[in-house]
Amino acid sequence: FFSSLKNTLISSKQGTTTGYTKNMKSKFIGILMNFWISFSLALYFHMGEREEKCIIEDLPSDTLVVGNYKVQRWDMHKHDFLESAPGLGMFVTVTTPAGEVLLSKLYGPQGTFSFTSYLSGEHIICFQSNSTRFAVIAGSKLRFHLDIRVGEHFLDESAIEAKDKMNEVNVRLEHLIEQINHVTKEQDYEREREEKFRKTSEETNSNILWWAIVQTLILISVGIWQIKSLRDFFISKKLV
Repeated sequence: FFSSLKNTLISSKQGTTTGYTKNMKSKFIGILMNFWISFSLALYFHMGEREEKCIIEDLPSDTLVVGNYKVQRWDMHKHDFLESAPGLGMFVTVTTPAGEVLLSKLYGPQGTFSFTSYLSGEHIICFQSNSTRFAVIAGSKLRFHLDIRVGEHFLDESAIEAKDKMNEVNVRLEHLIEQINHVTKEQDYEREREEKFRKTSEETNSNILWWAIVQTLILISVGIWQIKSLRDFFISKKLV
């Protein structure tokens, strides 16, 4: 489906430049943009001032990840979270599935971080404030807002507005093709994971089968040994 859609978009770029075609392209792009789903994760959670919180993102290789965050500090007098946390910074650390540190940087109380994965698998993203107060004193609670976008490619709207209508359609088509490529990459990664899971399941089933065979052989051997032992005992006692 995505391949045919991609070919349709590319062929649309190579079409005629008549007014009717331009209008059809504009409508086509508008419909696709309206129904396009952005891959993002928006949430917030509470954490201690000296506490470290981590999340896990399962990413395919060569994927851009952009994260926006905002920290709010708890006000004990107002019994509410302040709009911001001035003077408080956040350490952002990203670790690859191989255990290598891909990103380690200090940001402000509100900011944006980004990185590109070069390995497929689970990437660990950790956040911790740069508070230097002792744990006993640093009892303030923080509210951490986080919005992570995976495979996001932003359009420069100012650059688009400076171009004519046809170029605007071409730029938006190229952006949409990039997003389709990302979806295709996600599907390939899911197929790869499914293949690994299938192989693991088959190996597990094979091991279970061999273990059942070994157990059966052990039971048969023990039974034969018990029968032989009883037979020798009866013969020694002259009962047989």
